[in-house]
Amino acid sequence: MKKNSHLFADAALRTVAATALLATLTFASAQAVAAKPSAEDRVEARITQLHTLIDITPTQESQWGKVAEVMRDNTKTLDALSKMRSEHTKTMTAVEDMKSYGEIAAAHVDGINKLIPVFEVLYDSMSDAQKKEADEAFRFGHRHHHHGKNSNH
Repeated sequence: MKKNSHLFADAALRTVAATALLATLTFASAQAVAAKPSAEDRVEARITQLHTLIDITPTQESQWGKVAEVMRDNTKTLDALSKMRSEHTKTMTAVEDMKSYGEIAAAHVDGINKLIPVFEVLYDSMSDAQKKEADEAFRFGHRHHHHGKNSNH
């Protein structure tokens, strides 16, 4: 009987260990999916990054708020169109696919056209140093703009 109880205990421990491992892997998978930033998270990070790079002053905050609002609105619009496109990819005809792509491209152009005037007002209020940072941030994008206002270049 002792031998059977040891086997049973061993099997129970293995089951608990396997369950714990499975739970850990499931949790890790859920974290990996959750760790992928959403479009909203990416635009918020970009807004924060630009605010810091350009060194927005307290007097520029209201203008900056308008820029950030347009960036958020543009992201919501493009994200919604991209999700719709993604959800219908397997059933779209070639013509529907081109139209869907055209809607996204048009929304991108519309978003840029909404951003330009609000950013221009902010830009006109910037110091030369701020303009230089803004110029570089937009010229090279966030991936290539790795120096800050304290860099030596």
